[in-house]
Amino acid sequence: MQIGVFIPIGNNGWLISENAPQYMPTFELNKEIVLRAEHYGLDFALSMIKLRGFGGKTEFWEHNLESFTLMAGLAAVTSKIKLFATAATLTLPPAITARMASTIDSISNGRFGVNLVTGWQKPEYTQMGLWPGDEFFASRYDYLSEYAQVLRDLWDEGVSDLKGDYFTMQDCRLSPRPQDTMKIICAGSSDAGMAFSAQYADHNFVFGKGVNTPKAFALAADRLLEATQKTQRDVSSFVLFMVIADESDEAARAKWESYKEGKDVEALKWLGDQAAKDKTSGSDTNVRQMSDPTSAVNINMGTLVGSYEKVARMLDEVAEVEGTGGVLLTFDDFISGVTAFGERIQPLMKTRQHIGYQGEYAA
Repeated sequence: MQIGVFIPIGNNGWLISENAPQYMPTFELNKEIVLRAEHYGLDFALSMIKLRGFGGKTEFWEHNLESFTLMAGLAAVTSKIKLFATAATLTLPPAITARMASTIDSISNGRFGVNLVTGWQKPEYTQMGLWPGDEFFASRYDYLSEYAQVLRDLWDEGVSDLKGDYFTMQDCRLSPRPQDTMKIICAGSSDAGMAFSAQYADHNFVFGKGVNTPKAFALAADRLLEATQKTQRDVSSFVLFMVIADESDEAARAKWESYKEGKDVEALKWLGDQAAKDKTSGSDTNVRQMSDPTSAVNINMGTLVGSYEKVARMLDEVAEVEGTGGVLLTFDDFISGVTAFGERIQPLMKTRQHIGYQGEYAA
């Protein structure tokens, strides 16, 4: 099972809490995280794109780096780990995304891939005059399908002549092309999103659910398998989890309870208000899950809370769900979290025995 780290390109990572670690995103911070992840044998690092935050006392996600330029920098200082940048597809023409990706492919010597997002937080795009109208909520995967087809044409053949409803390409060229097949990932949870991933993506990210319920995402994995039966393509599910680990279950639980007690109410309200503006994508989209008040303090991703031994056991359980290719991890504190994963959790995982103990990280 592959393991990746969802690096903190935005301030405070994924905890919307006054009691959580408060920090700004920097290249040095993300470099340190990814170099540690590479040392411990993690398979990939992914950065999101966020163009406007949620506000509140913590100014949640009001401070963000840019995904492609960050990953280009990380590509130059790493040697083994796979890197994924996220394209906000309403802001970047597909031909430009294809060329940027090909450039980072060259920097990384073939270790690069692209995560495609349609955009759900309307103010991110209205602030730049790029929002196509609320009808986009319903048609966004039609748009993304044409976008992905242009990328595939350019990466695979070096030319695109696609004539679609959203893009008209006229002998559009790309050279040099990537060294190997460029991987596309998506995070489709709606029926349309799953259908898109089944047709165009190599991996589909889904939210884990609940606290210490590592297999609760199984229904989403089954839905992807069903969608791929129609396309006859091999597309695996990668599951998003936050890890809050410590020496004992009690110590880890105390941290989690503290984070929940310190929730940033104003920022969480903004998240809920933005999610409510999408009336057409369905109740199963990622944004609906993100704004669920039951555990929105960490954007409702599945949360693994416990001792190092307990977290290792739960991560092994994830791999038992059919169609699972790996997990994408966030941490309450990324430096100590990645270190603890590499030195205390991964060596106990049956699914990671091929990695072995890599020793302490030397800065």
